[in-house]
Amino acid sequence: MSIKLDLYKIFCEVAKYNSFSKAAKALYMTQPAVSQTISQLERELGVRLFTRVPKGVILTNEGKQLFEYVNSAINLIHVGEKKLIETKNLTSGELKIGVGDTISRYFLLPYLESFHSQYPNIKLKIINRTTLELCDLLKSGEIDIAICNLPIEDSSIEVRELMAIHDVFVYGEDYKDRLSMPMSIEELIGFPLILLEPNSNSRQYVENFMLSKGMKIEPEIELGSHELLLEFAKINLGISCVIKEFSYEYLHNGLLYEVQLIEEIPERSIGVCSLKSVSLSPSSTKFVEILEDERDR
Repeated sequence: MSIKLDLYKIFCEVAKYNSFSKAAKALYMTQPAVSQTISQLERELGVRLFTRVPKGVILTNEGKQLFEYVNSAINLIHVGEKKLIETKNLTSGELKIGVGDTISRYFLLPYLESFHSQYPNIKLKIINRTTLELCDLLKSGEIDIAICNLPIEDSSIEVRELMAIHDVFVYGEDYKDRLSMPMSIEELIGFPLILLEPNSNSRQYVENFMLSKGMKIEPEIELGSHELLLEFAKINLGISCVIKEFSYEYLHNGLLYEVQLIEEIPERSIGVCSLKSVSLSPSSTKFVEILEDERDR
């Protein structure tokens, strides 16, 4: 069945106003033209859509059922048109970015500042989740792009690497005498370890590396943020596994010390992720360009 969209638009206006005359006025049409349109639609669908009442018309049960779906569809079309117009020249619109807490604090902020200064009318929505949760949000369309800890094993997601990072173990002053010399992984796991929670990509990456060496790590403490890993190590509650590039202040100021492993954990990356099946919006494209321009300098 092929029915012109214009017929449904007129149908929705009559349903909203419960009146042929008011709908005609809103549509800049004559009342007879509106009535004829509804009659045509009823003939093509084979059902009566409206019942006449003293003050106008009301939807029949069939009309109510149709209106629920048609009105939603037309609203979606309007939203799509509006979004396209608003974002075309980056004069307005919204950019939804998913990012982990650590990356948000230690990596993303200057790029957000740069983007906002260039495109102040683009509304930024930042959603903090774990890498696995961000992948799900990408695939459900709830975010436009995600800045994640890599690697990500998902064939539906496109990844652009932005920055190399290194997982290291750090300790406080009380451990200095025992950890000042290079050591093996086997020696390290004999100390009380502090790691991120098991669902984090960073934790899983380190655990998988240890398992590849035949070592299973069982942390004394599990925490939800990189900042807490640094603080707990600083007060000597154990040896924390952190990202070196995001721990510079603590290491540079002598608040923490890096464990020198004989075999270092291989470097990995932070990357910007998007769905392969969906083209980036203009605002997403521009933000990714800002990220990549900085990377290439």
